[in-house]
Amino acid sequence: MINRRTAIAAGLAATATAISRARAADTPGVTATEIKIGNTMPYSGPASSYGVIGRTEAAFFNMINDQGGVAGRKINFISLDDGYDPPKTVEDIRRLVEEEEVDFCFQTLGTPTNSAIAAYMNSRKVPQLFVGSGASKWSDHKKYPWTMGWQPNYRTEAQIYAKHMLQTVKDPKLGILYQNDDFGKDYPTGVRDVLGNDWDRIVVKSVSYETTDATIDSQIAELQGSGANVVLVAGIPKFAAQSIRKIYDLQWKPTFFMTNVAISVGTVMQPAGPEKAIGMLSTQYLKDPTDPAWANDAAMQQWRAFMAKYNPSGDVTDAATVFAYGITMTMMQVLKQCNGDFSRANVMRQAESLNNVEIPILLPGIKLSTSHTDHRPIKAMQLQRWDGKTWVRFGDLIEGASV
Repeated sequence: MINRRTAIAAGLAATATAISRARAADTPGVTATEIKIGNTMPYSGPASSYGVIGRTEAAFFNMINDQGGVAGRKINFISLDDGYDPPKTVEDIRRLVEEEEVDFCFQTLGTPTNSAIAAYMNSRKVPQLFVGSGASKWSDHKKYPWTMGWQPNYRTEAQIYAKHMLQTVKDPKLGILYQNDDFGKDYPTGVRDVLGNDWDRIVVKSVSYETTDATIDSQIAELQGSGANVVLVAGIPKFAAQSIRKIYDLQWKPTFFMTNVAISVGTVMQPAGPEKAIGMLSTQYLKDPTDPAWANDAAMQQWRAFMAKYNPSGDVTDAATVFAYGITMTMMQVLKQCNGDFSRANVMRQAESLNNVEIPILLPGIKLSTSHTDHRPIKAMQLQRWDGKTWVRFGDLIEGASV
């Protein structure tokens, strides 16, 4: 006959097992020794130049693991190649969530790709954190409560360009080239925010391209033929470099604005020909690795040491590696704030609880803050001009309005 003490012990053990299983069910991808984090990245395809971001993030997590991980757990970063192809992204994300059972997804790259998975991630309440897209839609915390961006949004960036154009160009005639998706379309929208009823008078041509296009030469020729004296290009690096070369080859000299997601010295300016873009304008929120101002900066020296040890094949002139370093540092801040509770709900809660966080590779004065109703960690930028060798910042930090 089983005595009472044995029965109680057995009952307690069963209860403990049930609680443990419940906790495991609440925190997929989390064990006593590991946290699984999912990611998709265009290691191939038209946006493959961004693949360096995923490789740098993996290197950063390797560094963290060498330092002991977080809360005693090593990070298992599972990064899949989606080729910047939304249907492939959907396939990869389902694999990550349903088969790999990741805790959450971090820094999935691309506006069209993230758009393809956002409804799925939010319906399953899987955090989709610090997505590699500045589309203004990620600011909509009601529609996408489990999704959060990181960089300033594209619509705000376009507003800044439009305001600067009105202040500095006499009788502006604007031509816009944009990628035909939510990324590109944010730029005409931001310009319209500023121009209002003057849109038809000032915007003389607005044309788009598809990521499957071989070149954008014909679109650039259209913009020149429209009589535009100002050009705004919202494209990924491949098409940004093409537009710089084509405008130069046409001996056309408009005031030239380029989206800040396509201004890396290593992946855009050098392939295009750095001398071909002198005077081009953009915005920045990161410390540019080619800017002499940061040669002795402590944070950038730390980044260079990280690159040398953990990502030695990485291009230290490529701003995408600085971006990856800073965004992964932000992810680690969230994990540290979790204080050992890596349930999906708490991971999201901590992502919404950043309070004036300093990420040292951001420009001085820029801090990260979020809340349950504010999914825009970085809100400020600074204008800059290409001088043929590096980007030269000018003016004050500009913080965009909530949109």
